[in-house]
Amino acid sequence: MYQTILFPTDGSDGADAALDHAVEHARTYDATLHVLFVAKDDFGPSGMVEKEHEGVERTEMVGGEELERERAAASKTGMTNKPPESAGAVHEHGRRVVADVADSVAGVPVETAVLNGDPYKRIREYADEQDADLIVMGTHGRTGVDRYLLGSVTEKVVRTADQPVLTVRMREE
Repeated sequence: MYQTILFPTDGSDGADAALDHAVEHARTYDATLHVLFVAKDDFGPSGMVEKEHEGVERTEMVGGEELERERAAASKTGMTNKPPESAGAVHEHGRRVVADVADSVAGVPVETAVLNGDPYKRIREYADEQDADLIVMGTHGRTGVDRYLLGSVTEKVVRTADQPVLTVRMREE
């Protein structure tokens, strides 16, 4: 029934709550588990960067050719909101997150990826590119104003993905 299961994670407790479900489905159906981290790259109108990922100062999320183009443009204008000295911090965090998940999973084939972009869009795109049969995501269980103000990547994926999405709510302790 399922050959490819996508587990997007940001390394949070909410995402971790869904991991057991993703692994169990992968074992049950002898599926490959794809572990995905998406580095959110919206720098806002002021050029100030926000703290997006736990324990990581979010200052640079582009890499490779895109980073070189941004540096070249910054050198021409003298303006940048992405200090090069901290380039790759979020990507390194993402690599650690997906590696930790992959290391914790036994008996299931695992593929990992770290991408840039709007998380819910990149999750959908990756699911389509990999022909995912199921997306398993955690949810923080926010309601009311918190949910409205903070938004919910999981909710957006549920509403817009072509694949079925299994959501797992983080347990309250």
